[in-house]
Amino acid sequence: MTSRRQFVQRMVLGATGPLGVLNLQALMSSAHANSVAHNRRLVLVELAGANDGLNTLVPYQNDLYYKLRPNLGLSAQSILPLTDATALHAQLQPLMPLWESGDMAWIQGLGYPNANRSHFASMALWETAGDGENQRRRNGWITEAVEHQLAHRFTDPHGISMAGDMDIFASDSGRWLSFQSVERLDASLLPDNKTQTTIKHAALALVQSRLNTLEVTLSGLAEKIGTGATVNSFRAGAFGEQLRQVAKLIAAGVQTPVYRVRLDGFDTHQYQLGQHGRLMRTLSEGLADFSTTMKSFSEWDNTLVLTYSEFGRRVGENNSQGTDHGTAAPHMLMGGAVNGDLFGNAPSLSQLVDGDLKYTMDYRAVYRHLLVSGLGIDPQYSFLKTHADSRLRDLVTPV
Repeated sequence: MTSRRQFVQRMVLGATGPLGVLNLQALMSSAHANSVAHNRRLVLVELAGANDGLNTLVPYQNDLYYKLRPNLGLSAQSILPLTDATALHAQLQPLMPLWESGDMAWIQGLGYPNANRSHFASMALWETAGDGENQRRRNGWITEAVEHQLAHRFTDPHGISMAGDMDIFASDSGRWLSFQSVERLDASLLPDNKTQTTIKHAALALVQSRLNTLEVTLSGLAEKIGTGATVNSFRAGAFGEQLRQVAKLIAAGVQTPVYRVRLDGFDTHQYQLGQHGRLMRTLSEGLADFSTTMKSFSEWDNTLVLTYSEFGRRVGENNSQGTDHGTAAPHMLMGGAVNGDLFGNAPSLSQLVDGDLKYTMDYRAVYRHLLVSGLGIDPQYSFLKTHADSRLRDLVTPV
């Protein structure tokens, strides 16, 4: 059994055990708040590397699309028409039942002013709701709202990441965790309450205080998971396993408002067709299995799933049968409370800016809508109140 002293020492030194990364800076004493039922949750799906929006949501009736992409333009056999002008990549077929039932929406032309084409810098902006004209904020875009503006309080984590890093959950307070396996979360991983340590150094004392909160939080999780329902394996490899872990937490009754998973590999500078097709299949199979599982537990109406990526790809293909870093791209929202449709306007292929698409909707409008209609945050709250967009009015049935 690990003693509290050993546990504190490991955390101070920055080691990560089987739980993965733990956001110690964010573990505060609010873990003792009264718990009440939580109605809605948001699952964030990062498409890491910058997904090619034009070959995801395809303008298949536009001749310019095929002129600019003579090798990468998707043929009639490689698409699934949604409307007379727009189609999905054919490898997204497992998600078509969600489109047909009205549980899937696509928001077109998402971007931000003065786009940054650096993977690291642009993702940091998406995670903190910044743009290329102003410095990014210190905290994640969703953390303050979840910690302070939800109408109820609960003892479970505010957010859980299955993707390793905690950047989108950056916070000065709250309970934000990252671990890779629910099955490995058990009592043997927790500090030993019987061993008490007195730490006089202020910084270490703060760590110990936050570890006390961590212990309460993890103990509650372990207890729920131990009595939770079985969730069968998902397709889609490691990505599907991340989603299965989220499903297991939800099935166990964990009251967490935000989850995060990641699918890597979207930086398709070379030989894009095959690689991107495989990624689309992985994405669709994992999300299809997740939606089926949520429905089986009667949790689909309480669940919203949003994809996001650092930017799109350039319109024209390069000489390596791939695409380079671009700007605007569409993203998908799915869930039982989603009103399925195409939202916003597709960027023009005839009015490019330095070879890139001109964004037609600020991505922060989607964030704001999800906070207000999706999670029930006061519409007058926070820096996002200036990003309301009437085109999203009917995207999600309000909580």
